[in-house]
Amino acid sequence: MKGTFAKSLLMAFAVLATACSQKQNKQQEQNTESLPKVTVETVSQRNVIQQTSFTGTVEAFVTNNIAPQQPRRIQSILADVGDHVKKGQLLVKLDASSLVQAKAQLDNYKTEYERAKELYEFGGASKSEYDARKLAYEVAQSTYDNLQENTTLTSPVTGVISARNYDNGDMYTAAPVLVVEQIRPVKIMINLSETLFSKIRKGMTVYVTLDAYGDEEFKGSITRINPTIDNATRTFAVEISLPNDDERIRPGMFARVTLPYGSANRVVVSDRAINKLMGSGDRYVWIYNPEDNTVSYSKVELGRRMDNEYEVLSGLSDGDKVVVMGQLALTNGAKVELND
Repeated sequence: MKGTFAKSLLMAFAVLATACSQKQNKQQEQNTESLPKVTVETVSQRNVIQQTSFTGTVEAFVTNNIAPQQPRRIQSILADVGDHVKKGQLLVKLDASSLVQAKAQLDNYKTEYERAKELYEFGGASKSEYDARKLAYEVAQSTYDNLQENTTLTSPVTGVISARNYDNGDMYTAAPVLVVEQIRPVKIMINLSETLFSKIRKGMTVYVTLDAYGDEEFKGSITRINPTIDNATRTFAVEISLPNDDERIRPGMFARVTLPYGSANRVVVSDRAINKLMGSGDRYVWIYNPEDNTVSYSKVELGRRMDNEYEVLSGLSDGDKVVVMGQLALTNGAKVELND
């Protein structure tokens, strides 16, 4: 009787132990199945071109306002907006009636000066009289030359007429008669942060895209660097020159300028690993630790984007493994399972 009871009791314990073991195994399987599954990639360092992008507006390389020195009536304007002109080309004729009177006065003073000079040489006139006649003649010559210069206006550069403010017969007052712009080449002015002051120099190549031409890239160079820093903005001005022999680039176009200034050894990460913290501009990644199969949160500072990758300035080290798929279910320190 006692033996039968003991045997029954042992069987009951065995069944209970088996049930507990199966339940534990099943729970472990469920726990394993509930781990977030992620895909990871290993990041690495490589040389990355350092560059910064800016925006600006295309300007004429040289702009000249064509105007006389004094108010004069305009006789005729020989060029119009859009016309191409050459250096030295006659553009405007002004009223020359005052020139006739000035020429008559010049001829008169010249005659008196020559007579006084002849008399002075033979002792028939004093030195003071000779000097007075000479001065009067030189003043008359200067007046005539000035009037003659302002009777015709020429272009100081080869370029295109971009503005015309008068018609034939108008009296010139303040605005220039014509504006001539040299557009071979053109230029763009940009302001750079003082942190770049030691990294750029004249002659460096830049790359420019224009909204008017989509993704087409134009090559230019730095032609002028302002030697001082604006203490209010902590920036300095830089002039960029763009060849424009075909004149496709025109003043007023919106430009995007990319300025490369060397290279640096940086960690590079796939854009699939980058997450944005809600409510802020912070970016972060999940770093996978293979020793305990956990992930940890790491804030990163990003540099430039290169197709589907980012340059990382801080927050990642060479050889780190980052999660590129499965981020939504993650928490800091959580255990994960790698996708096959």
